[in-house]
Parts: sequence; C-alpha cells; structure tokens
Amino acid sequence: MEGQLYKYTNVVKGFQYRWFMLDPQRGTLDYYMTEDNRKQQQKPRGSVHLTGAVVSPSDEDSQTFTVNAANGEVYRLRAQDARERQHWVSRLRAVVQRQGEVLSQGIPEPVTPTHGSTESLDLRTSVRRYSGLRHSPSNSLSVVTPQRQRSASAAASLTATQESLRNAKDVIAVADTQKRALVSDIEGLPQCGHPLNALDHDCLLLKATSQSAMDCLEQCLGMLQRQDNAQGHRSQPNVDLSQSMANITVDIQSNINSSANNHSDIASGQEVNGESSTSAASYLVPYINPADEVADTKQETDRDLGGVEEHKSVILHLLSQLKLGMDLTRVVLPTFILEKRSLLEMYADFMAHPDMFVRIAGLSTPDARMIAVVEYYLCSFHVGRKGSLAKKPFNPIIGETFHCSWDVPQPTKSTQEEVQTEVDKTETVGSTTDGNDRVTFTAEQVSHHPPVSAFYAECASKNICMNSWIWTKSKFLGMSVGVNMVGEGVISLLDHGEEYTATFPSAYGRSILTVPWMELGGRCNIQCPQSGYQAAITFHTKPFYGGKVHRVSAEVKNPSNAVICRISGEWNGTLEFSYSSGDKKVIDTTKLPSIPKKVRPISLQGTFESRRLWQHVTNSLKVGDINTATEHKRYLEERQRQEERQRKESSTSWETKLFQRKGEGWGYNRILQKPSS
Repeated sequence: MEGQLYKYTNVVKGFQYRWFMLDPQRGTLDYYMTEDNRKQQQKPRGSVHLTGAVVSPSDEDSQTFTVNAANGEVYRLRAQDARERQHWVSRLRAVVQRQGEVLSQGIPEPVTPTHGSTESLDLRTSVRRYSGLRHSPSNSLSVVTPQRQRSASAAASLTATQESLRNAKDVIAVADTQKRALVSDIEGLPQCGHPLNALDHDCLLLKATSQSAMDCLEQCLGMLQRQDNAQGHRSQPNVDLSQSMANITVDIQSNINSSANNHSDIASGQEVNGESSTSAASYLVPYINPADEVADTKQETDRDLGGVEEHKSVILHLLSQLKLGMDLTRVVLPTFILEKRSLLEMYADFMAHPDMFVRIAGLSTPDARMIAVVEYYLCSFHVGRKGSLAKKPFNPIIGETFHCSWDVPQPTKSTQEEVQTEVDKTETVGSTTDGNDRVTFTAEQVSHHPPVSAFYAECASKNICMNSWIWTKSKFLGMSVGVNMVGEGVISLLDHGEEYTATFPSAYGRSILTVPWMELGGRCNIQCPQSGYQAAITFHTKPFYGGKVHRVSAEVKNPSNAVICRISGEWNGTLEFSYSSGDKKVIDTTKLPSIPKKVRPISLQGTFESRRLWQHVTNSLKVGDINTATEHKRYLEERQRQEERQRKESSTSWETKLFQRKGEGWGYNRILQKPSS
C-alpha cells in the first residue's frame, strides 16, 4: 500500500506532503519526498519498523493519526479525509499485529548461559515458584525483588536490562497467581439463586478482562526478551546491579488490603516490605539529629552533552509535539537533560551564603538591613548553576522533603564592627571564636498539580528566618523554554519586628538545539512594610543582537522614595553598589567564600527524602546509563500518578507534613517565634 499523506515535520514548517509506502512483508513504513523519488528507487527519506508500534487516531480532528514505533520514533500524519485515515489506520494495525505474531513465533526462546535452562524466562516456572503466595500470612501483592540464590560472579554477568526483565517476569508471575486465585474464587460462587453468582455479567467480565490483561503482559514481556536477545544487551555491563531495576520494589498493598488494615499500619508507623504506605500519613518526617549530618564536600558538575548532537533526534521529536505557549507542566522531558539532584535540593542554594543571611539580623539601621537583604538576594542565584550547561533538576514527588544545615562561623570582634556599616569594602567571614551559628533548611513538595514547592530556613541564635514557596509554570517559547517562578519569600527579623517580602525572576533555557544555557529575566521587588524601605530589581535578558548576558540592575529607596543605593552588574559575576553618599562597593560573586551544607547520609534519611528517593536515578546518570535512569524515573512518576488516581477515587485530599496553606501561599508549621522575655 502506498499513497500521499501529510507528515508533521517541525514547529516552523508544520505538515508537509510526503509519499508513504507500507511494506507488509518487511513490516516497515517508509516515506519519500515525492512519488518520483519512490519510482526512481531512491533511498527512503525515513523508515520505521512497525513491530510493537501503536497506531492511534487523533482526537483533534478526523484526518490526523500517529504511529508510535517501539524505538521511540513518532510519525504524526494527516490523511485527506476521515475515510482515508481509517483505511491507513486499519492497514497499519494489521501489519503491526502480523509482525507481533511473527516475532512471537519465529524467534527461539533465549537462554541465559550463566543460569542455564532452569533460569530461562519461562513464566510458568515462576508461577509455580510463587504458588504459595496466596496462602501466605500477609496475603498481599506487595512484591519485593526475590533474593535469588546465585553467586556474585553470576550476578555480575547480568546487565541492568536483563535484571529489569527478570524483575518484570517475577512481578507478572505473582500477578498471574493472584489472577488464578480470583478466577477460583469467582467460580466458587453459587451458580444461581444469589445476588452475586458465578454467572453474573460483571463477574464474567472480570474473569475475561483479567485473563486478557495477563495474556497481553506475557506477550509484551516475551517480545521485549526476544528483542533484547536479538539486538544484543545494550545496557552497560559494568553498571552495578544496585543501580538497576532489581532495587525497585512494587508496592500495591493498598489495592487488596482493607482500608482498616492500612489505617492500622499507618498509625503504628510500620513499613511494608521496605516501602512506606502510599498514604500521606505514612510519609512521616524523621527526627533530624544534627550530629548525624556531615559536610557535603562533593562539587559535581554536569558533563558536556557534546552540543546535544547525540540526542538531537530526541529533542526534535519532543519539539514536534509542542506548540508555542504550551504549558510544559505535564510534559515528560528526556532523562539526559536532567541534573543529578532534585529541585528541592536546588532551592537550598538560596542559602549557599548563609553568612550573608545571618549578617542581616546584626545590623542596627533599617537602611543597612534593607541593603543587606538585597545583597543576600542578588548573591543567592549564581550558586544554583553547577556548570555552563542549562540542565533541569528532578521534578519533586509530592510529599518529598529535603533537609540540610550550615555552620556559620561567628565573626571576631573586629569583623563585627565592620559589618555594622552598610559601606563595607569587603565581604569576608571572620574567624570563629566561641562557636558557630547554625542555619537549618527544610523543603517539601506540597502540591503536584500545580507543582508547588515550599522551603524554610532559620537561624535561631540570630532570631532570623525565611519562609518561601514557589509555583513553577513552564512554557514552550519556540527555541527556548521559560519558567515563571510564581511565589514569594519572606525574611523575618524577630528582634526588629520587620518582614522583607521578595518575589523571584523567571528562568529561561536558551539554545535548546545547540548548547543550552540559562538566564534570568523579569522585574522583582523587595518590600518591608514596617520600615517603608523597598527595592526594585530587574534581571535583563540578552538582546537579540549584541548586548551582555546575565545583567542585573536595582534601586533601593527609603520611605521618602529617595534612592539610597543603585546596583548594577551580573548576577553570576561582579556586582557594583553605588551609595547616595558617594561610596561604592564591589562584590565578585565568583570569589565569595563558600560554606558547604551538611546533609545526613542516605542510609539515615527517610523514604521520601530527596537523595534517598532519587538515588538510583542519580547513580545511573553518574555512570552515563540513561536507559536505567529513565526506568527508575518512570517508576517514581508512575507511582505518583497511581497514588493520585487512588486519592481521586476515594475523594481523599493530600495532607502535607511540614507546611500548611496560608492564603494564596504556604507557611511552615513551626516557624521561628521570638522568645518571651
């Protein structure tokens, strides 16, 4: 079959005419620029194999349909009318079905030499191995990867992909056992004379649906196993199995246990098979012992993507699905553009210079305090970038938390005298004398849709704290991505009775098809209603022609609306402060002293703390195993979606742990209070 179809090419050109040819024998869909190219037997412009492909009519109109290939390629096509679309869809689906049958029948079952035939991927063996699960005391489907009795050398020979397939086989085996138990229970019902009997329409439908689901799962697993065997094991053999899917546990306890049992488990704080229950009440915040925290001395920078040429096809495919101004909140981005940390941990970079934060509370005049707040604010952005490339941190899972702290050396007496004036010529931290001021930081993902993060920092010894919340609104802007950070941060000085409210700039990822880089843009404000001081800050984006990048300018005004300080420079470089008195001060953000944060080891962290939650994704990215990282990331995201569906079905709202709703924003539950005299 062949004919002319519209094919979506890119954002600029949209749909273009191409000549398509469907080859049922080879199971391929090829396309050419024109029909003449096809007749001249030229090489196809593009080709996709239909084994395992999904052909779907589009809901947007009656002519468009998509072909999603198993290798990730997507053809977005448009026919002349609805009749022609249906003709193409029917023929394509017939070829897909035929190729699936050929694959399942024509390729022999692979055998892993290391484990022999007894460790083959035959599902029936696994079913017998788990046949006793139904009568186990727990009577649950909570599946933890079985501890197979194999030597260390045998385990080392498995790649991450092989181990993932073995893990999937075990899960399907247990599901099949439960399906058989369900069928047996239904068949054990009375044949008639009872409202619920074995011949009830819903019961028969449940039996048929469960059997069909198991057949599909087994066929898909078999296809994946054979494809992996035929094409070679592509995962890196030197990846530690602790980073593979073998370390992921599947918790579907809530699907079969009664709500009463779940409630009792949650109330007692128990964990099921190493995974805490999916209820918000089970995401308990562990006690943070300062003695357990260790200095986080590692300074990681993201590897160069090689001009993203290696992944350009993936990016082009992603761009083909986007429209200008489209909300990217629900768009799953490719794993290779991710940083090796969560967004919650990135927010901790706002406190990367805790000495500047603590210093604010010690100043005696309101104008000095306002200028100090502006200094701290402008110097808090440059630390968040771990390299020259613009990369995206992990989207936090709802209920995820992050905790850390800093020990700020107390300045000597001479340094204390220096910081009392707002015209310091240097920005240094004095040596310690009688101890340190401890700054603590806590963050929580309080909402998934919309994505809202809340974080809080305090220094109890100085009676200063900061409460912030940010809603990240991402949009596609053509060749760049914009992130509007809606929210505010409030710095409270308890000894002075002042609150400084600040807004945040927008972030932009530029040149996403070449070497991506990041810049800030927008107008922000810092206001103190108690003193009447305010600051207007503008982050300038790079002009289309010429101009500098990362520029920022600001003005600080007193209650009389007179400018007392002007700031200009680069937020990730040199900042110049010009005071109304004629004095000037220069701060080079690249030379500011850095105080490493202190974080507890992963082994002491709670189940939903950022580093423990994302550890397998992070480890896989460190060794460059994008496939395994994607698997772990997809598991976490799918678990979050499943829990969200369960809450929606049960009309249960999410309960936060550390923050609560206050007006349009969020506030920390145990915000610092001034001690009573």
